[in-house]
Amino acid sequence: MLHLNRCQHLKRVIQKCFASIHVKTDKHTQLFLSRTFALAELRKSWHSISSLVGDKNIILMGPPGAGKTTVGRIIGQKLDCCVIDVDDDVLEKTWNMSVSEKLQDVGNEQFLEEEGKAVLNFSASGSVISLTGSNPMHDASMWHLKENGIIVYLDVPLMDIVSRLKLMKTDRIVGQNSGTSMKDLLKCRRQYYKKWYDTRVFCESGASPEEVADKVLNAVKRYQDVDSETFISTRHIWPKDCEQKVPAKFFSEAVIEGLASDGGLFVPEKEFPKLNCGEWKSLVGATYIERAQVLLEKCIHPADIPAARLGEMIETAYGENFACSKIAPVRHLSGNQFILELFHGPTGSFKDLSLQLLPHFFAHCIPPSCNYMILVATSGDTGSAVLHGFSHLNKNDQKRIAVATFFPENGVSDFQKAQIIGSQKENGWAVGVLSDFDFCQTSIKTIFKDSDFTGFLTVEYGTVLSSANSINWGRLLPQVVYHASAYLDLVSQGFISFGSPVDVCIPTGNFGNILAAVYAKMMGIPIRKFICASNQNHVLTDFIKTGHYDLRQRKLAQTFSPAIDILKSSNLERHLHLMANKDGQLMTRLFNQLEEQHHFQIEKILVEKLQQYFVADWCSEAECLAAIHSTYNTSGYILDPHTAVAKVVADKMQDKTCPVIISSTAHYSKFAPAIMQALKIKEINHTSSSQVYLLSSYNALPPPHEALLETAKQQEKVDYQVCAADVNVLKSHVEKLVQNQFILKVSE
Repeated sequence: MLHLNRCQHLKRVIQKCFASIHVKTDKHTQLFLSRTFALAELRKSWHSISSLVGDKNIILMGPPGAGKTTVGRIIGQKLDCCVIDVDDDVLEKTWNMSVSEKLQDVGNEQFLEEEGKAVLNFSASGSVISLTGSNPMHDASMWHLKENGIIVYLDVPLMDIVSRLKLMKTDRIVGQNSGTSMKDLLKCRRQYYKKWYDTRVFCESGASPEEVADKVLNAVKRYQDVDSETFISTRHIWPKDCEQKVPAKFFSEAVIEGLASDGGLFVPEKEFPKLNCGEWKSLVGATYIERAQVLLEKCIHPADIPAARLGEMIETAYGENFACSKIAPVRHLSGNQFILELFHGPTGSFKDLSLQLLPHFFAHCIPPSCNYMILVATSGDTGSAVLHGFSHLNKNDQKRIAVATFFPENGVSDFQKAQIIGSQKENGWAVGVLSDFDFCQTSIKTIFKDSDFTGFLTVEYGTVLSSANSINWGRLLPQVVYHASAYLDLVSQGFISFGSPVDVCIPTGNFGNILAAVYAKMMGIPIRKFICASNQNHVLTDFIKTGHYDLRQRKLAQTFSPAIDILKSSNLERHLHLMANKDGQLMTRLFNQLEEQHHFQIEKILVEKLQQYFVADWCSEAECLAAIHSTYNTSGYILDPHTAVAKVVADKMQDKTCPVIISSTAHYSKFAPAIMQALKIKEINHTSSSQVYLLSSYNALPPPHEALLETAKQQEKVDYQVCAADVNVLKSHVEKLVQNQFILKVSE
């Protein structure tokens, strides 16, 4: 049966994996297998209690005025099933009086108890049930209902609800006391709705009941079809071409595994979900957290992460950890240029937007009690962000998930190095490598593809390897949110109306950030051009202009913008795969050629397709410093070197016929020496920490980053490891770290 595919597939893959290791399974292996199979069985049971087959109910939940009763009747007609309105068919029949009379008779608190008791004594099957607006405030009755149905949240814009209640002449609802406005009470109610729903129907302003009913049926169908949203490798060979193909994965598996076994990257097998114009407009007034939940729910199947749990993760990730309540605000710089500030997270870079959330994805998706070692290559900012993110999981998850981050010992700024090293915790380590970022990234991919080594770690230590770089789909996906949110902020602030085009200009190295903007466009954000901004390592700019990706005789240059000092751009493979209509055979040929011959050329038709939306240029070191200096002089705003690279390229390439959103990927404090050189500050030889403090004394925008100032205060010298540029040496370090985390600590 279709609904068994997930558990059967997991069993087959794990059995095949261990069969290829060529070693006798011991207690570690048996334990790992039993736990993995147990997870597969959980998926099977999850489906069996959620399927709307026979005696299960569709339960409509939402505030008063959401249209639950009307929509329920339409769905009942479409499905030819019983329709139950809790107000009319349960409460009033139980009490022999109207709901308003009961509320007046017993008061708010007692009403909720009486309502809950009535629902607990009610049961139905194969029906459409329309709840009252206050049902979700009674836990026991909601658990009772949830056992036998799918709870669908009708998420209607708040102002639509207020308008409808006025038309209905409803001036008081359950829980409303004197002095409390209807709008404030409805906002408060949302915390109860998001606790219970299995799937959300996002209702744009003015949607008809018939349209909402169709959305409900589509949402229920998606919820039931647990095998509908799968991921394939960019090097996936379709059956018509070859019988041997990498099987599709689910979101949770793509997150856990990080890199596909054939060396490719995971991408959705089907198209990205798309919001219509009305749905986007309904998000204009939403908070970043609300936007994130709506968008990520559409991209993550509830079989992988239930909606309520996803909401908890998002609130934890973007709550107190961010210095700015808007999370990723947009600031007008000058003319048609806007700055998307992505540095308000705990480590001061755009990596926080993903790496505060990915650890929660990962901890939820891995099998219970299994151990995982996360390997990360960093060009500067990822290292501290990933160490911070995984160190803030709960204690139990920290015991089973550890992180090793590898950075180029001489290829990051002094402040970045201090930040990475200072971010080491009980479950996270930093390792300096005597080479560049490309070596670190390639080495990690090589380790993942070494089945003998990964199998040895699993059998000997009960530990599985994974990644938190942007090669991991769970790391890339949250970045889509801030590109969409930036556009919505421009609409909210009145700079544009929804539907007007914008360009985005992004400092680009590994292609993940700009690819996330492509995905935002696929979801319905009207981005006109993607402007790829390179520094002196401009292999991507050359590729976009010519279609020739050429690393021959190209040496990595160290620049003021180290996070984009990259020559092998991993996520480019995902974009080429998309443009080439998911031609896995072509991706395999191109990227094998890149490894073996250090270059490849794409066909003219693909070059033209790429250039339809992409333009690119690069920025010299002198231009970078000049942009920092001139921007500060004219606007009082300090750009970090990466943002300066993007501004220089935006000035060159953007035609000023529409707004351009420039991604500011890091706070300038992380690159104090370059900033001081650009601003011609004489005290340039001061220590890294004193430079940060000196810059913070300037009355400039953006304001000083308090977490980075705290990092600058740290005087204690922290030990870390340094290793040679040799994959076998890196393997040895990985094994020692696994022993330290999962064997020695346990024995203590």
